[in-house]
Amino acid sequence: MADPHAPAAADAHGAAADTHASTEADHGSGGLPQFEFQHWGGQIIYLVFLFLVLYLLIDKIFAPRMRRVFDERAETIGKAVEDARRVQNEAQNQAEAGQSELAEARASARRSADAAKARVNEDIARRTAEAEAVQAGRVAEAEGRIGKMRDAAMAQVEAVADDTTKAIVEKLTGKTATAAELKAAKGAA
Repeated sequence: MADPHAPAAADAHGAAADTHASTEADHGSGGLPQFEFQHWGGQIIYLVFLFLVLYLLIDKIFAPRMRRVFDERAETIGKAVEDARRVQNEAQNQAEAGQSELAEARASARRSADAAKARVNEDIARRTAEAEAVQAGRVAEAEGRIGKMRDAAMAQVEAVADDTTKAIVEKLTGKTATAAELKAAKGAA
């Protein structure tokens, strides 16, 4: 069934389309307004105004702040590098001083060790000389006693030889030899 309102809706739709078409014809080509020459003057003025505002903001506010931050950072880094170099030089000087103190301590220790060694060697030499002197005295004393004992033994050797000779003569001959006979036999030998 056909809708009784259908022709009226189609007419209303057609009328709206005609109104839209006539509006586009009145305004130009119907494209983007930025590309229409009639709007370029206002756009250029707006662009120049925005450029000047941004330039002034950057030049007067943002750039000085950034410059200050960069300068502070450069100053901080410069001070840190200078402090690091100073500390490194101090550390190197302290290391050199420590090395010289160590060398001096080693030399002192070596001198002390050499002096102690010399004292010990002198003490050993003195004690050795004392011990050798004591031993030499004991040896001389012992040699003196040995000499006396030898002389006493030699004196007794003659008596022992006489006794032995008497005993041998008595054993062989069965007679006892007299002292005069023994003396005569010694003189003949």
